Amino acid sequence: MSTRKPPLHEQHMQSGADFTDFGGWDMPVTFDSIQAEHAAVRDSVGIFDVSHMGEVTVGGPDATELMTRLTTNDVSALDPGDAQYACILAADGTIVDDTVVYYHPDGEEYLFVPNAGNDEAMADRWTDHAAAHDLDATVVNRTAELGMFAVQGPDAVEAVQEAAADPLDDVSRFSARQTTIDGVDCLAARTGYTGEDGFELVFDAADSRTVWDAFDDAQPCGLGARDTLRLEAGLLLSGQDFHPEDEPRTPYEARLRFVVDESKPFFVGQDALQEADDPDEVLIGLELAERAVPRHGYPILDDGEQVGHVTSGTMSPTLEVPIALGYVDATRAEEGDTLAVEVRNRTVPATVVDHRFLQTRRD
Repeated sequence: MSTRKPPLHEQHMQSGADFTDFGGWDMPVTFDSIQAEHAAVRDSVGIFDVSHMGEVTVGGPDATELMTRLTTNDVSALDPGDAQYACILAADGTIVDDTVVYYHPDGEEYLFVPNAGNDEAMADRWTDHAAAHDLDATVVNRTAELGMFAVQGPDAVEAVQEAAADPLDDVSRFSARQTTIDGVDCLAARTGYTGEDGFELVFDAADSRTVWDAFDDAQPCGLGARDTLRLEAGLLLSGQDFHPEDEPRTPYEARLRFVVDESKPFFVGQDALQEADDPDEVLIGLELAERAVPRHGYPILDDGEQVGHVTSGTMSPTLEVPIALGYVDATRAEEGDTLAVEVRNRTVPATVVDHRFLQTRRD
């Protein structure tokens, strides 16, 4: 399969961006540097091209039932313009993907956003499930038709408001409103993946240049900074912090219980979750005591015994300490416990902390 490219690929190349393959997409990893882009989002405003994320719409009389059956959260609780975070599970209760579900402000359809490279599989899953259960719903994979940018940071709401034709500063978190930016119709959702306030904008891919240029005062940011930002916020990365084959995890192991509505009459994976309510391993946050970068797969130790492994790690640009996410034996997951990470044949002491690293420091 050929590598997919975002609509502004050529423009990003001309601006000097470096690229990386991510989920089958050739995406900018840096425009300037990870440190500069990370700092811009924490201190002011940055803009990300996230057109590699999937966009799948679901409409029709049975759209709500279909969404309810295939996601873990309570889609029926959404009013037009609302959004929610949810997991998509296999029958055994493990996470296939995570997603944000938007109930379009016009009340006519849902938009859900699978992770990069998962759009076709998720659209097929929805289509097949609807057919198997005789549900009247129309599923359309619109990933190739739509662009998506994330404007994030303390000054992001003001920046989007200045560019938009309609009031947006009163849009609450996990809500969306239809507006225009420089004449381009956009869905403006107050969501993001950085730990900062801001909007994610969805629009026709053909209008990507117009929307991008409307934020020429914002720092262009690539996937490198997006990764360090999301990790500081304790947000999980599909395919790394969970994966249906390489890292099969239930929402309970991944500390995502808050997106599971156990009262729903049925959703795929529900029965298996009822058998997995008290997991043997759970996700933790780790703060390392010495300067060393904990990488994916590094062993987590307790008195020399491996009790888990790292799934994500970095030197935190904001906190200026090494941090990591990983899974350990649930008996070793108490905040304040002392463990260690094996980094290139060196044992580095580490402390179990709240995995929402940034929020904990801000509180």
